[in-house]
Amino acid sequence: MDLLKSLFTWIFSVLFIVLMFPIGVVMWLVTTPFGAGSLLVHRWLSFQGRVLIRVSPLWKLHISGSENYVPGETYVMISNHQSLLDIPVVESLKMDYRWVSKVEIFRVPVLGWSMHLAGYISLKRGYKESVIKMMEKSEKVLRKGESLFIFPEGTRSPDCEIKKFKTGAFRLALETNTPILPVIIDGTGAVLPKKGFVFSSRHNLKMKILKPVYPSEFVSDNPDELASSFQAIMHKALDDLRQEERENSKHEEQ
Repeated sequence: MDLLKSLFTWIFSVLFIVLMFPIGVVMWLVTTPFGAGSLLVHRWLSFQGRVLIRVSPLWKLHISGSENYVPGETYVMISNHQSLLDIPVVESLKMDYRWVSKVEIFRVPVLGWSMHLAGYISLKRGYKESVIKMMEKSEKVLRKGESLFIFPEGTRSPDCEIKKFKTGAFRLALETNTPILPVIIDGTGAVLPKKGFVFSSRHNLKMKILKPVYPSEFVSDNPDELASSFQAIMHKALDDLRQEERENSKHEEQ
């Protein structure tokens, strides 16, 4: 049954993204002369993410902490990374930002083209020149007053636990004096593991937006120490989220 549901989810997702792409192109062409092209394409992708998450029979998404995001405020947004499913989960948030993503995603037909139109920033992991360009583009985005979304682990976690954070997001926050908005995701790794393509059903997807941490509250102006402090904060938040889920399950059984 999971295989059949997975086939439906993949086929629907691909067809939906392909069919929605021309609308995004028209939006970009019409609004780019007025400086709003990439933002509108991002919002169009966000809408698509919400549709993809809601129509699937494989999962339900629960979002909490939305009140911690203030529209119009600039953030360096960071999240743990468990699965490819994190992408539509994050896109389902009604938030404006530019995404930093590995270059391989930009090479996916249609999806990658849409990401280019949305002004997302590519990164080729392991290449110093690519990292430098990513940091320069990201800094420009933040100084323009636009938020940035980064997975500081750099890749998906194979066991759904939070791994060591790279320092790029924290260097950007320090250099641009920008608050950091942590986001916790859980359940996506159980639904779609790092090396899997068949979705597993009967899982709840959870996303929690934590309170933003402002530069005056940073524990250090050292990027490595700041990365470690946020890793600890998010590790605890993930544990708390899972404990809450276990308690809710017990209450439902009773």
